[in-house]
Amino acid sequence: MSEKLNVLVLERCDPSQNVSRFYVLRVEPSLFGDPTLVREWGRIGQRGRQRIEFHQTEDRAAEALESWLRRKQRRGYRIRGL
Repeated sequence: MSEKLNVLVLERCDPSQNVSRFYVLRVEPSLFGDPTLVREWGRIGQRGRQRIEFHQTEDRAAEALESWLRRKQRRGYRIRGL
């Protein structure tokens, strides 16, 4: 696995609709070194859910990350500022 940063934190906040959500996307190696895309989501301030997707290569995991990023941006999520 390369040493590049493969983590995105997204937020969707709309107080008028009581929406306060987070979504985290990260590419990391599994216990056996296989590339995975880890997705975490939930309400800000509470424990969320997690899903792990296994991929053949790190490039495919990065493509999946970009696909999820586009999907979440269409739903109103924004990348959290540094």
